[in-house]
Amino acid sequence: MKDKILIVDDSEMNRSILDDMLKDNYEIIEAEDGIAAVKRLKEHVSELALVLLDIVMPEMDGFGVLEAMNQNGWINEVPVIIISAESSSTHIERAYELGATDFIARPFDTLIVRRRVVNTILLYAKQKRLINLVEDQVYEKERQSDLMIDILSHIMEFRNGESGLHILHVRIITDLLLSCLTKKTDRYNLTMADISLISTASALHDIGKIGIDEKILNKPGKLTAEEFAIMKTHSEIGANMISDLPVHRQEQLVKTAYEICRWHHERYDGRGYPDGLKGDEIPISAQVVSLADVYDALTSERVYKPPYSHEAAVKMICGGECGTFNPLLLECLEENAEKFRTSLEKASHEDIKHRKLRSISEETLRDEGGGVSKRTLRLLDRERVRNTFYASMAEAIQFEYSVAPPMLSLSVWGAKKLGLDEIITNPAADKRLDALLGEGSWNKISAAARATTPEKPETKLELLLRIEGSVRWYRIITRSLWSDDAEPEFEGVIGTAMDINDSLLKMQELETKAARDPLTGLLNRASAREQIEMKMLSHPESNFALAIFDIDDFKKANDVYGHMFGDEVIKFISKNLRESIRGSDVSGRFGGEEFLAFLEYKTDIERTFERIHKSICGVYENYDVSVTMGVALSSDMGNDYEKLLHAADSALYFGKRNGKNQVCFYDESMKSLLETDTADN
Repeated sequence: MKDKILIVDDSEMNRSILDDMLKDNYEIIEAEDGIAAVKRLKEHVSELALVLLDIVMPEMDGFGVLEAMNQNGWINEVPVIIISAESSSTHIERAYELGATDFIARPFDTLIVRRRVVNTILLYAKQKRLINLVEDQVYEKERQSDLMIDILSHIMEFRNGESGLHILHVRIITDLLLSCLTKKTDRYNLTMADISLISTASALHDIGKIGIDEKILNKPGKLTAEEFAIMKTHSEIGANMISDLPVHRQEQLVKTAYEICRWHHERYDGRGYPDGLKGDEIPISAQVVSLADVYDALTSERVYKPPYSHEAAVKMICGGECGTFNPLLLECLEENAEKFRTSLEKASHEDIKHRKLRSISEETLRDEGGGVSKRTLRLLDRERVRNTFYASMAEAIQFEYSVAPPMLSLSVWGAKKLGLDEIITNPAADKRLDALLGEGSWNKISAAARATTPEKPETKLELLLRIEGSVRWYRIITRSLWSDDAEPEFEGVIGTAMDINDSLLKMQELETKAARDPLTGLLNRASAREQIEMKMLSHPESNFALAIFDIDDFKKANDVYGHMFGDEVIKFISKNLRESIRGSDVSGRFGGEEFLAFLEYKTDIERTFERIHKSICGVYENYDVSVTMGVALSSDMGNDYEKLLHAADSALYFGKRNGKNQVCFYDESMKSLLETDTADN
């Protein structure tokens, strides 16, 4: 298929001559003036390889066509060669300023026209390929950077429920405000790369809240003066966290993140904190994030307030109810308020990112004084610094796996935490991973990632990791990487592993509150079992003891003194049980007069249970209370709840048959005696 060329000239003779020169190798489209040219461009811009354009024409001249191409973005897609008898330096300079690629003066030579046409088409095609190459490279790194931001947001959500969407919203608003600001003024000399860097660094504006007490962070009411003073320290905490990084402190991303963390609560009139900066003493990065932060805080729900409407938020900000801001930024907010709202509600974040990366790519190719490869390497290295920075800040185990060759890459922090190399070849066959994850777990993670699709590439699963001598629950979050082929192929995965034991403990606390015995406050049977199994699973090398006991002759207490008295005896026993064991041990009520206790121990377990038995028994309102207790040990039965329970119950039954009011430890002799007793009955 031939490339298409649009010839624009008001002289039919000139169009005919050019057509004769080029029609053997190209498909020709003609336009007799500027207005017709714009119409043809609208219809064929995606198909055109070149425009040959005259300057002097009626209705709309060649400069008008170039201006229309700039306004519609066509000048970036289609090269233009000016062919005109107007060869003054003023005309040529203006044509180049408007984006023309080359200039040929009339009368023209056939060989020159053909050569210039071929060269321009080839050069522009090569430039577009370079732009796409740079865009693809930067986009891949940007995609990984975005994943780090998502991970950071997820980590923050564990501390502060507002932070996940808030981080994304602040980033989008920051990008929009900065884009508007660069069109309004050149005071801050911001490039597209600067905007990208500031928008990315904005994700860290509240990182210092990691150091604030969760009770203050999520307090539903107004903070006291003392609490607010503590809350205000988060800006300095975040800045100190960044400035104390052992590496990359001289990188621009780190410097910008420091500015934002420390000064995004400063105010344009000097009444902010922590340093009371005024006007443009405040870095523009912190000024923009400050406004974005306030806008999203107003329009989002918080534990202490419902969301304000978009209109109310803009009115409050511009009316000075939320502090003072740079007047230019307020103009950007007012002029683009509707755009901000629709961007947050409807706009595709991916589209914004693609446009931004294409602008960076084109800027890279236009950069004077540096070759494409040098600048590209600098951009890609910046993305590497971003990933390393996020990894160190998040203190999460981050990893990347590639299929060909099979290789697992760990972040520096993650490798140190796991005691592994940063690069592991053929991880499926690495025995160290089996020891860490459990045999077969790596294949489980890999299978989950391969089961995704390019449209839904994320996975989440929870595993036990054996790290530094203990077993802890980790949440594995991954994003699969797929090729761009017509039939996409799985290429690998990037992801993170986060310690979620604290979150699980909080959940367990809530669950057990709802699952406690209402009379005694002890765990019920199901909840006690869950905690016992969790302890045995988390510490498989420890020794455990499970005791089952019940109140001796409890029916007598109910029959003689009544059931209300019996309830008081049960509460008396429960209180004594709680006071006789450690807070880390498990105690529960099976029902009726039956109870359990589960202990981790090192030595002398017999003496421990003799002490517990003595503490539980006693006198309640002149009524002698005693219990018979059966105990089973994991060293005999293994870490199997059902086996321990059955053995302890057998020991309890044995004790009641042999005098009551005692502690009996299970052994194999009891099994034969109990079987004989059962057969006799």
